Amino acid sequence: MNDSQNQRISQITDSTLIVGVDIAKHNHVARAQDDRGLMYGKAFSFRSTRQGFQAFCRWIESLKAEYQKTKVFVGMEPTGHYWMTLAAFLRNRQVSVVVVNPMHVKKSKELDDNSPTKNDPKDARVIAQLVKDGRYSVPYLPIGDYAELREAVKIRDHISCEIQRIQAKVHNWLDRYFPEFLQVFTSWEGKAALETLNHFPLPQDIIEAGATQILTTWQKKIKRGLRPKRAMELVEQAKHSVGLCEGINMARLELQTLLATYELKQQQLEQVMKEIEDVLTNIPGVEYILTIPGMGIATLAGFFAEVGDLSRYQHPRQIQKLAGLNLKENRSGKHRGKTRISKRGRPKLRALLYKVIRPLVAKNSVFKALHMYYTTRQQNPLCKQQSLVALCCRLLRIIFVLARKQVAYDMEKMMKDTPLCNRVQHLVE
Repeated sequence: MNDSQNQRISQITDSTLIVGVDIAKHNHVARAQDDRGLMYGKAFSFRSTRQGFQAFCRWIESLKAEYQKTKVFVGMEPTGHYWMTLAAFLRNRQVSVVVVNPMHVKKSKELDDNSPTKNDPKDARVIAQLVKDGRYSVPYLPIGDYAELREAVKIRDHISCEIQRIQAKVHNWLDRYFPEFLQVFTSWEGKAALETLNHFPLPQDIIEAGATQILTTWQKKIKRGLRPKRAMELVEQAKHSVGLCEGINMARLELQTLLATYELKQQQLEQVMKEIEDVLTNIPGVEYILTIPGMGIATLAGFFAEVGDLSRYQHPRQIQKLAGLNLKENRSGKHRGKTRISKRGRPKLRALLYKVIRPLVAKNSVFKALHMYYTTRQQNPLCKQQSLVALCCRLLRIIFVLARKQVAYDMEKMMKDTPLCNRVQHLVE
């Protein structure tokens, strides 16, 4: 048993009422017990409404008065998003809310009755038992700018996924009706390519318009960089196109709808990114973290959306564990298995750090040198993936220090903290 679990158990005393809640979409079920595991009364069911939450609070107060308890712990599974409203309601009334791991509930529900039976009252009781044993964590519900940032990043990710779907659908359309289009344009998202698709989507339209009219249409929106030769090449490709010739009226409508949606999503994305930049200006330490070469607004927004307020953490290892980058051992007797990362915590944070570290290793001289040092040192050399994970953890430490100490990124200080810094410095130079 670790020290943190001891601390959690010490908070459960004989004056504590422990309540476990099985979360559902419409109806929640609660069970109450004391610190020894003795159950109080029957299961209590309440709806996910204000009246239901108020009835739940009255039930808790009646149990506290009946069994002479002075404080209460309410534990629940973080089931989807359904638990958030109840947790926020209880937090506003100064009730301690904790969450338990759904996997712990699944694996421990047979301990009491040796039966795989599953029902809501039983799950609520198992949750209460886990809280009693200190197998819980305190959820972080962001407030203020951090709550705004988390929602903004969620919107940005959703819009980005929509844009990717539209891009795939436009490529699908081009493969069917004008497969030669991308032989003329490197991308259909360029200015000239978009103007062409908006005004002359099909090969028949291009042949009918001719190179002169196409060039004139481009000139209305594009002032420089036009190539008359490209318009002629486009007409030539249209004459020899093998695209479909049936259903062209609906094909025009399909492409028109896709391009209109694409333009709308791009505008929405720009608006959300502007809002994100405005929110980030209110978060302490952002201007110092941005001094790291290769660190951008989008990356930093995703980081704070997952991590929240850095003042909650005492050490960067806590963020490392939150990202699932902490190491796990596999040893038993004489067996020595491989040491891997746990991959627990927030997968989006782990993916974000990995996506950030790859371009840093490619373009940032210091991280590139460190990557080379980790993979080529004589003692305990790391493979490439292990080195990238180690650099993700180092980047976390750098971000943590810059934000907490309110200092700009200093390459020389970073090198001094590195073993064999002379060798790494030589690699940088």
